[in-house]
Amino acid sequence: MLPHFDLDDRAAYLAWRARKLQRYPRSVDELVVEIADPFRLTAAERDALLDRCERANMAIYVTACAPAQAKDALRALAGQLGLRTLDPNYLADDDGISPIAVAAGGVRGDFIPYTDRAIRWHTDGYYNPPGKTIRAMALHCVERAESGGENRLLDHELAYIALRDADPAYVRALMQPDAMSIPARESDGEIARGDQSGPVFSFGADGRLHMRYTARTRSIAWKDDPDVAAATALLARVLDGDPHILRVRLEPGMGIVCNNVLHDRAAFADSEARRRLVLRARFYEAITVADTRSPRVAAAA
Repeated sequence: MLPHFDLDDRAAYLAWRARKLQRYPRSVDELVVEIADPFRLTAAERDALLDRCERANMAIYVTACAPAQAKDALRALAGQLGLRTLDPNYLADDDGISPIAVAAGGVRGDFIPYTDRAIRWHTDGYYNPPGKTIRAMALHCVERAESGGENRLLDHELAYIALRDADPAYVRALMQPDAMSIPARESDGEIARGDQSGPVFSFGADGRLHMRYTARTRSIAWKDDPDVAAATALLARVLDGDPHILRVRLEPGMGIVCNNVLHDRAAFADSEARRRLVLRARFYEAITVADTRSPRVAAAA
């Protein structure tokens, strides 16, 4: 792990914490980057996306993109940020990208993302095994709903700060390998996915923080541990009204690229004229920042 995530290195943590909070966006507008051509980012556009990801682990882009090109554009833009290995989850299309829209029956209709209902706070792929950890994800709006469908966003590093400031024992508890368990999922009487236990907070090979979390109360089991219980209760309060939470309603051509930050989705209503369609891509890589920007921008950071 990076030094500032070491629970025994308070000096490194406080220095990182001060810089993180000082640079964190005060409004969602600070995350927005206009992109002329998602297939060929300019150095300035790429640096701007990476700058937002360094500050908040996420960026919002705005581009003109025909619906027929949306999947290719999403894949191309993500690839220029180092995201190449898509998670081929079984509800995705054959190309690994999931079209998130209200499903009229079928298998997808059994899952909340494919309805018009609200989705509670979560990070993507919290039910995946360790070898398929979702380090980054992207959402691209092809069409918005007639009303609703807003996303709330919170950098998972801010959630970490809130818990560590309250009591480092809370972070330590959520780093336990059995802190959060997802029961097996059955399909047609067979096990489609086995039980999956794991930590809430873990670290990738690059030392960066990863968070695995869902606020749902069904099909989830928390470890019977007083520090885990206290930590999850505090986390729920943070997600209920932390001042750092950002809100955005994606319009056609807008998208989010992020290191799998905490997010939710409000309920929405479609109409004959507008039927919400958002493309979702999940990646095993994280968006790398420090060594991939142009030398001029890296030196100024």
